[in-house]
Amino acid sequence: MPTTPHILDNPARAALTGPHAHFAERRGRILRYPVDVSPWLALPDRLEPEDWADLAALSGPGAEVPLLGHQGPVPDGWEITFHAEGVQLVDDGIDAAPEPEAIVLGPADVPEMLDLVERTRPGPFLPRTIEMGTYLGIRRQGRLVAMAGERLHPPGWTEISAVCTDPAARGEGLATRLVLAVAHGIRERGETPFLHTGAANTNAIRLYEHLGFRLRRSTAFMAARAPQPTGGERAMAVS
Repeated sequence: MPTTPHILDNPARAALTGPHAHFAERRGRILRYPVDVSPWLALPDRLEPEDWADLAALSGPGAEVPLLGHQGPVPDGWEITFHAEGVQLVDDGIDAAPEPEAIVLGPADVPEMLDLVERTRPGPFLPRTIEMGTYLGIRRQGRLVAMAGERLHPPGWTEISAVCTDPAARGEGLATRLVLAVAHGIRERGETPFLHTGAANTNAIRLYEHLGFRLRRSTAFMAARAPQPTGGERAMAVS
């Protein structure tokens, strides 16, 4: 007997057809965030040949395209450039609480946020990612040393993302405190926190489970390069 799809089975599509619809760029059934906001694409549950053509046209020839959640094959002409197993975790009794030391980060903080992300590699954070939701940070002696915030926003849910701490400030539990604070803000809106991480990131998974998240499903982080036009197609394009 078929099961009813869950909204978090395709969270980017639920977000871009819901609370984040104002970000959506569309071609056919393919939706995406602006490239300076997020790499997330909203793919149909089943990709047909015309969807792949629309995806290539939207992304541009030779572009590397994230296919987050896609676990099937890619058509001829596409080249898989990255693949890693991932997991999705959801709130299952998080002891969420505000963090007195946390500050709300804004556009003026983006250069420092980008620098922290570059040094700690928590996952994609781009110049306009801050527009996706609330980001909290902790400063020490005026310097941003930890942050966490909100990314995908399917109806009734909000993803916690960009959790990172400067190496010099690790061991103080700053990331944990910020995750709980972001979760508190999500709960205050009557929504439920969730997050993604790599399946091989066992330390992070243990921490999140200790905080009150539970594993909901396995997923995949994948990217592929769109086809380059053939010589004849290039000639036609410039003629």
